[in-house]
Amino acid sequence: MEMQTQCVELARKTKETDITLSLNLYGSGNVEIQSGIGFFNHMLESLGKHSLMDIKLTCKGDLDVDGHHSIEDCGILLGKALNQAIYPAVGIERFGNASVVMDEACVECDIDVSNRGFLLFDTHAYKLPFKGMVGGFDVELTEEFFRALCLNAGLSVHIVLKRGKNLHHIIEAMFKAFAVSFRRAMNTNPRISIPSTKGTL
Repeated sequence: MEMQTQCVELARKTKETDITLSLNLYGSGNVEIQSGIGFFNHMLESLGKHSLMDIKLTCKGDLDVDGHHSIEDCGILLGKALNQAIYPAVGIERFGNASVVMDEACVECDIDVSNRGFLLFDTHAYKLPFKGMVGGFDVELTEEFFRALCLNAGLSVHIVLKRGKNLHHIIEAMFKAFAVSFRRAMNTNPRISIPSTKGTL
């Protein structure tokens, strides 16, 4: 089976954000991110690098308010682009799993490319409220980003913190675990046609 080249270009403009996105689902991990939030740029760079997607994203948001609108809307647009690039899903593994270690932190991510958006985000192992700032990034927005992405992409995703103390390490492990799990789920397989007993996803 030939490797698919599925490129999508989308834009989203509201009173709060102005975002443009170019995505190549089967790329080589080339990423250009300008969100106005340094740590978020770093996370999206990790996502692209380890998923092997090419992502070019520019976001101009109301950062004078906070980062919420920018981060959530980037998740929405990235999710919409993924949905457009993935479905109808044919010839892919569909299921992906990865555990990623970042020093003391370890995060597991399980993905079903199901065309049904769902997110389980479990940080109970942190044993403290999952709050605070990493640079200019509000830690609580990690879940908001992944929820927006999963619901708009049509991905069923479980992100579970297995252990960790450092918020930078934990969040980076989340983005990397998602990326590797997604890459594995999107692997093409010549023996698979439609990866569902229903006949469609």
